[in-house]
Amino acid sequence: MLDQLIGLVKQYAGDAIVNNPDIPNEKNEEAMAEASNTVVGGLQNILAGGGLQNILNLFSGGNKSGTAGLMQNPIVNMMAGHFMKKLVGKFGVKSGAASNIASSLIPNVLNSLISKTQDPNDNSIDLNSIIRSLTGGNVETANATAQQESSGGGFDFQGLLNKFIGGGGGNSGGGTSGGFDIQDIISKVTRGAQQNQESQVQQSGGGGGLMDMIKGFLK
Repeated sequence: MLDQLIGLVKQYAGDAIVNNPDIPNEKNEEAMAEASNTVVGGLQNILAGGGLQNILNLFSGGNKSGTAGLMQNPIVNMMAGHFMKKLVGKFGVKSGAASNIASSLIPNVLNSLISKTQDPNDNSIDLNSIIRSLTGGNVETANATAQQESSGGGFDFQGLLNKFIGGGGGNSGGGTSGGFDIQDIISKVTRGAQQNQESQVQQSGGGGGLMDMIKGFLK
């Protein structure tokens, strides 16, 4: 998932970063890494805080109102604010320009990512692979390909997302969903995301964690 997300950041970073005189050319890769880290780290932090249902709501509502509508989502607004502060503090971009960059790039990237999970003709990524990546494989998810879906495997987050999109609403209270206890699933995803965060820091020797991994993909 990480390499696909970075690909989306590169896709939308043309005017926002690469061709932007407010960001020095030698800082382009680092700025794109910060944008990628903002999205991945933001999603991971939401999951680690027990916010699986917030992620489901984001991905089910997603591209219906476009990028402007996405900025009304508190998760997206938080990510854009975080990236804006990085642009100001780390790259010396003026706050007005930083706000414009962040409010354009972050929702565009997320809108494209969400669209991919909702497109039945796009098999490049789905919510199962996103959850699997954000939790470091610590949570068993259903196999991503249609040919393997019937094999069981784990919980089908993409199927749950499709219920949200179709108006089924998943299960926002307690109880079960498709034979699974939704609260138990949230707990497992929360623990998985927390364990993955700890593992990333350990692998980087206590350094940048996820940020170090992203820079590795950009090289």
